[in-house]
Amino acid sequence: MTYQETLDWMFAQLPMYQQQGAKAFSGKLDGIIAFSEHLGDPHKRFKIIHVAGTNGKGSSSHMLASILQEAGYKVGLYTSPHLKDFRERIRINGNPIPKNTVIDFIEANKSFFEKRHLSFFEMTVGMAFEHFADEQVDIAIIEVGLGGRLDSTNIITPEVSLITNIGLDHTDMLGDTLEKIAYEKGGIIKEKVPVVISEFQEETVDVFKRLADERNAQIYFAEDRSYNNYEVALLGDYQAKNIKGVLGVINLLHDFDVKEEHIKNGLKNVISNTGLMGRWQKLNDRPMVICDTAHNKEGLALIVRQISKQKYRNLHMVIGFVKGKDLNAILPLLPQKAMYYWCRPNLERGLPVEVLEAKASQFGLNGTAFNSVRAAYTEALSSAENVDFVYVGGSTFTVAEIL
Repeated sequence: MTYQETLDWMFAQLPMYQQQGAKAFSGKLDGIIAFSEHLGDPHKRFKIIHVAGTNGKGSSSHMLASILQEAGYKVGLYTSPHLKDFRERIRINGNPIPKNTVIDFIEANKSFFEKRHLSFFEMTVGMAFEHFADEQVDIAIIEVGLGGRLDSTNIITPEVSLITNIGLDHTDMLGDTLEKIAYEKGGIIKEKVPVVISEFQEETVDVFKRLADERNAQIYFAEDRSYNNYEVALLGDYQAKNIKGVLGVINLLHDFDVKEEHIKNGLKNVISNTGLMGRWQKLNDRPMVICDTAHNKEGLALIVRQISKQKYRNLHMVIGFVKGKDLNAILPLLPQKAMYYWCRPNLERGLPVEVLEAKASQFGLNGTAFNSVRAAYTEALSSAENVDFVYVGGSTFTVAEIL
């Protein structure tokens, strides 16, 4: 098979949460455990940092990888979902997994996938673990896909665990309170493995402390930590909390020599070192165009705060969501004084634009519905003057169609 044929088979045959939602989430570890054993347990052949959280885990994972790269280490990075190419999910020192490696892995394990009915995510986790082991990485940063306790990445025993922000997202699978969601995210806390909590939240602190105590794990809350005013390639004031968590993890890493200059250069060069996209990413200057993958109440609240600090004449918002988002909580956050271009991401889980437009009007957010993300974006650019501000977001998949 060619690379494209391999991708077509993967996307067509393997249940994929990003496309289909909860019905593609197995909610158990049996599949990945069996697959890992089939591969020879590759995750036991390299050191790992495990990262969970509702918001900030992707940015934090990339910052960690960049800092360790600057320190001279060979660093694996596993994240999800991808924006443009599947291979973004699996990188070593910023380089995506080779196409031939993807092809060979699928061909070698295709019968196992078909026999055991593995999910798309279980397959990618196994692929990442094998690739990192074969390439003998010094350490890998592994980002949780969904939740933590029952996430397919949670068969690992890391050097340090990191939990970023906890918010009300994926409540149909993780629970409808911050405490319940924290319990699921806190499932990555392992016996005697230190855990760093990036953001102190009253609703979740007792949950994390209890889980850490049960597992004899040292717990560190990074929010009160002070740090140098580093130059960070990732724009957005909201990165400050992520940086504190990242530095907390670096301080707890044993057998890794990371100096101040590595931290400084790692944060400054995170985009070029790791290929990160979609975090307050500038697409144009005149008009200013920013896209961001924030997609829940907590993430979008930070985005709206960041937008309020910008200077512009008129604000244009290209917004598209997937199904299952709490629109009653999200839509009141969005600016009233803006021109909205409603759209639907092109996937099965995409929220119909008619539903979004009708719901938004209830909150006084008026705009025009478009039959595609691209059409909405094109109209926003056409309508905006050089002194205006255009924002694209609401979903990772909305941003992906622009990028």
